[in-house]
Amino acid sequence: MATTTLPSSLLLRPLKTPQSKSKTLTPIRAQSETRPRNPRKAPKRRSSYGTSRRSTIKKSFSQEQVAFSGPVSEDPVVGIIGGGMAGLVCGMFLERRGVRSTVFDTRRQCSPTRAKSLGLGVVGHLVAWLVVVMSIQSWVETQGIHGLGGRMGTRVIEPEHLIFDHAAQYFTVSDPRFSELVDKWMEKGLVSQWQGAVGELEAGGQFVPFPSTPPRYIGVNGMRPLADSILSETSLVKVVRPCWISTLEPYNGMWHLSGNRKPQGQFDAIVVAHNGKCANHLLASSGLPLIARQMKRLELSSIWALLAAFENPLPVPCSLEGAFVKGVEALSWMGNNSRKFSSGQHSGPECWTFFSTASLGKQNKVPQENIPNVTAEKVRMKMLEGVEIALGLSKGSLQKPSYTKLQLWGAALPTNSPGIPCIFDSQGRAGICGDWLLGSSLEAAAISGMAMADHIADYFQSGGSREDEFNIGLDNEFQPLQGYDIGQFLGTVPKSQTENLEAYQLSS
Repeated sequence: MATTTLPSSLLLRPLKTPQSKSKTLTPIRAQSETRPRNPRKAPKRRSSYGTSRRSTIKKSFSQEQVAFSGPVSEDPVVGIIGGGMAGLVCGMFLERRGVRSTVFDTRRQCSPTRAKSLGLGVVGHLVAWLVVVMSIQSWVETQGIHGLGGRMGTRVIEPEHLIFDHAAQYFTVSDPRFSELVDKWMEKGLVSQWQGAVGELEAGGQFVPFPSTPPRYIGVNGMRPLADSILSETSLVKVVRPCWISTLEPYNGMWHLSGNRKPQGQFDAIVVAHNGKCANHLLASSGLPLIARQMKRLELSSIWALLAAFENPLPVPCSLEGAFVKGVEALSWMGNNSRKFSSGQHSGPECWTFFSTASLGKQNKVPQENIPNVTAEKVRMKMLEGVEIALGLSKGSLQKPSYTKLQLWGAALPTNSPGIPCIFDSQGRAGICGDWLLGSSLEAAAISGMAMADHIADYFQSGGSREDEFNIGLDNEFQPLQGYDIGQFLGTVPKSQTENLEAYQLSS
C-alpha cells in the first residue's frame, strides 16, 4: 500500500508565548463527600476564574493554566469534540485500551418533532408526523443526506440518487495501522481501489495521468459509510449529536462540558478534534493557554465545493475521472463521482465535484452558515467558467447542469503544520488531534487520532502524576505546507513534504 502527502504554503508569525499561572483544582472525591449535588440538575456554580475575567480572557491568551492535582478516575472517560476521522479513530483506539469516550458532533440528524408535547391529540399527532415526514423528504431531496465523518462527507440527492463526495475525494495508505483499518474496510466491501484515470489537467484540456501506484482508495458508496463502520466496531464510544459544545469548565477535578444550553457530562480528559474559529473560541476561555496558542497558530484556507449533475457526459480527455487543475484561477479539482462509483457502464446524470482554488475562496469568504445569494451565484458562475477553461471549451458552451449545490468549506485545509501527530497538555488533561498536525489527508487524520488515544491511555495508566513527561507539542513551531489546494497525496508532491508523516511512522 501507499502514503499520504500534505497542502499549500503560508508562513505564520508565531505569537508571543503567554505567561501561564497555575491554578490547582481539587480532585472530585475530595468535595463530593461534603457537597453532594443532584446529577440531574445543571450545577449552579461560579466560574473557576471569576466572571470579571471572562471578557479579558477571550481577548488574550494570558489566561490561568488549569492544573489538575488529583488522580484520574479508576474508570476514566474522555470527551472528544469533533466526529471526523481523527475524533472517531481516537475513540476507537481508546476503546482498544479499555477507555470509554463520548464523541460530540454538530451534524444534524433527521428526527421528527414530538407533536404530542404540543397537545395536538391523536389526529393532530398523526398529521404533524405526516407534515414532518414530508418536510424531511423535501429537505433530503434538496439538501441531501449526510452525517458523521467530517471530511468523509458524502451527499446523496433523492429521488434521482445523485451521489457526491463533497469533501475528501480519495486517500492513500502508508502507515501499517491505518493499512489494517483500510483492509477491514475492503473486506466489508466499503472501499476499493480507484482504477480510473487521475492526474493533472492543464488549462486548455491537456491531461497527464498519474501512475497507478501508489494505489488510490475510495469509498464504494462514498466516504461517509467509513465513519459508520468505525462506530460499528465500538461499544465503549458514545456519540452525541447534533451537539455544539460551547463551554469547557474545569470543576472539582473534572472537565464539565456544556452544549445545546445544557450540561453534556463530566470527563477526566478532553480532546479537541476540530479546528478553525469555533475551536479557537472554545479554547479562548478554557484555562488551556498553551493549547490555545498552538491552535491559534494554525492557518487555514477556504475552499468552495460545487456539486453539479449533467444530463450528458462532459467532453473530458483520456477518460479522465479526477484531475488536479492547473492554470485556472477559479478551479483546483474536478472529479467524476458517477464513473468513480460505477464499476461498469453508468446510466443517469453525470455527477461532478468541483473545488475552487484557495485564492477564490479567500476572495469570496463569507459566513458559511449564511451564504448571500449574490456571492453564491457569482462563485457558481466563475467555477463553471473555470470548467470550460480547463477543458478547452469556448465560453458559454458548457451544458447547463440539471442540479447544482454550492458549499463553502470555511476552514478547509491547513497551510502550515507543527509536524507532530498530536498535542497534549498533561496539567490540563487536554489534547488536540486532527489531520492538520501532520498535513491534510484522511490518513494523517487517522494517525493523529491513534496517537492521541495511545498518549492519553498511557497517561491514565501512569496515574497522571508525571506531568512533564506527557506534555507533547506545546512548543513546536509551525512550518509551511506545500501541495494541492485540496490536500496532500502520496506521489503528487516532493518527497520532502512527506517527511513529517514518515518520521512519525518510523518512531512509532
